Amino acid sequence: MDYIDYYKILGVSRNATAEQIKKAYRKLARKYHPDVNPNNKAAEKKFKEINEANEVLGNPENRKKYDKYGKDWKHAEEFEKARQQQRQYQGQARDFGQAHSPFSEDDFSDFFASMFGGGTRSGRRTVRYKGQDYHAELQLGLREVYKSHKRVLTVDGKNIRLTIPAGVENGQVIKIKGHGGKGINGGPGGDLYIRFTIVNNTPFKRDKNDLHLTADLDLYTAVLGGEITVETMDGKVKLKVKPETQNGTKVKLRGKGFPVYKKDGVFGDLYITYRIKIPTKLSPKEKALFTELSKLR
Repeated sequence: MDYIDYYKILGVSRNATAEQIKKAYRKLARKYHPDVNPNNKAAEKKFKEINEANEVLGNPENRKKYDKYGKDWKHAEEFEKARQQQRQYQGQARDFGQAHSPFSEDDFSDFFASMFGGGTRSGRRTVRYKGQDYHAELQLGLREVYKSHKRVLTVDGKNIRLTIPAGVENGQVIKIKGHGGKGINGGPGGDLYIRFTIVNNTPFKRDKNDLHLTADLDLYTAVLGGEITVETMDGKVKLKVKPETQNGTKVKLRGKGFPVYKKDGVFGDLYITYRIKIPTKLSPKEKALFTELSKLR
């Protein structure tokens, strides 16, 4: 059976709440209901898919099994039972030629063989189980993911050295193959899934690969023009300000944004928005000069 992405069918993310799933289902069900689309085979098919997706994701237990076993979620109990039996008799199952084992080729269905792979020892089948997948969360600051760097994670008592690529986004999940739980009977190791939480403790606002920054501009520089210094992620730069610059004016610094994930040397852009600061606490002389200036206008 092919894998069906029920989340995609309902148009929701994998971490959607039960209420979001219910709302998405009702909206789509109304749209594709046979009464609204008479004699429309495509709509009828879509309506069935939507109901099937809701049957799985709308039920907490079914959803939990689906998230763990994918297309084979209906066989979740068989999986767990077989795993427990295999662990219980693991020592006996290592060598069929020397000790009697309660496991034989017929004890495991083709379903398990196709999922875990089969091997042969002494003319009989040994079921190989893939190790358990591990899930970890790593919190980093925005500046930390501006450049690639190495990091050591401790997962299940083991230290894993990995390289964090520059440009990782908040919520992004990276899979590290084979760094999950150990396989059983020579089966492959599970995988390690790392979800990144990026904390922005900088003055920049990130929009994918672009950065946005607000820079204060004094009234005199805005009117007469001049030069200011602004911060970027890799140092400060000087900008020339045109005379009569208006509040809210934006300038783009090409290539001064955030690195593009897994594309060395490729960066987004940095957008500077000018915010004109009106002078306060004017002296009597300054007020007189502004008054005189207003009369000229």
